[in-house]
Amino acid sequence: MKILIQFLIRLVPRKVLQKIAPWILPLIGRLYRGHNVTCPIIGKSYRKFLPYGRINPRPNALCLESMSLERHRLLWLYLKEKTDFFKTKLRVLHIAPEQCFIQEFKKQHGGYYVTGDIESPLADVQMDIHQIPFDEGDFDCVLCNHVLEHVEDDKKAIGEINRVLKKGGWAILQVPFFYPLVDITEEDPTITDPGMREKRYGQSDHVRRYGKDYADRIRSQGFKVTEDDYCSTLPEETRTKYALPKDEIIYFCEKI
Repeated sequence: MKILIQFLIRLVPRKVLQKIAPWILPLIGRLYRGHNVTCPIIGKSYRKFLPYGRINPRPNALCLESMSLERHRLLWLYLKEKTDFFKTKLRVLHIAPEQCFIQEFKKQHGGYYVTGDIESPLADVQMDIHQIPFDEGDFDCVLCNHVLEHVEDDKKAIGEINRVLKKGGWAILQVPFFYPLVDITEEDPTITDPGMREKRYGQSDHVRRYGKDYADRIRSQGFKVTEDDYCSTLPEETRTKYALPKDEIIYFCEKI
């Protein structure tokens, strides 16, 4: 199974995986039911989660029935405990929506929940994050998880997210980090070879490797940024139960 998943995510286009995965993976997931780990998004428990990753698959990462990864389960808990996301109806823009969230977020926010992506079949609106097709101040909240490392101009994209938020609105902008962490984000638009990008940025479709300056890149577009090490505040048994990431900072960004 480890080799099969690694093969699929490396060679099958993302939009194809998004179409077929919801039909196949949950059926397999039922075979892993048990009591060792739990996906908080769907409230179901398993013997273990499956490994996931393009190069060096991480053990105990993928919940087949919800299709959540470690970062998704952490974000779910954060939204529940540290924000008003599940306490009131918000006007939400979810960029590059993850399958594991869509149904539950729609249940909470109804027609106020809008998904957008440049190609994903899961999205309500086809859009380019560099030119978000909504008016200034349209949204209370924007979620953008592991997107900015793929886009041509991340600062312009962050500026667009700021523009469509209401004053006092907030965004969560997560990106992958590769260790050891560089001081300054590395990017070079002349590097177009997928193999070279994978070697330099960690994945063939990444165009930069974020460094310790990531929060400052967000601040440069007008946000107040809180770097919340929420996961480290949770009891060890909670982190184990939900198989949460070890080094994931939540970037909570407020429009001021």
